[in-house]
Amino acid sequence: MIEEGRALFLQIAESVEDSIVDGSLPEEGRAPSTNELAGFYRINPATAAKGVAMLVDKGVIYKRRGIGMFVAPGARERLLAERRAAFADRYVDPLLAEARKLGLGAEDLTDLIRDRAAVPATTPEGDAR
Repeated sequence: MIEEGRALFLQIAESVEDSIVDGSLPEEGRAPSTNELAGFYRINPATAAKGVAMLVDKGVIYKRRGIGMFVAPGARERLLAERRAAFADRYVDPLLAEARKLGLGAEDLTDLIRDRAAVPATTPEGDAR
């Protein structure tokens, strides 16, 4: 799970966010503690604490004194909205820019996406994935 070249605390925060988005950490459900994250990933607790603090600052999780960390109400929708916006910035905007260069309109793109979604993806060798 841990990737070289990316800050560990960001990876920890993203992992918790992924669990919230996929529903394995439900809203108002108990989130892993700093010590649990540090133990699971075998990292320094200060690094895990930095990832947790980032999530607290974003309003994704909150602390109940003496009880632990919990997923904030509305966290899943907030994260989905954030990820949709990032998806549009990272993928849709460049797609649209290239489509304009090629003279493709919205209907052309829709047809291309529909066609590609209907056919199993293949590797460069021609094998289905």
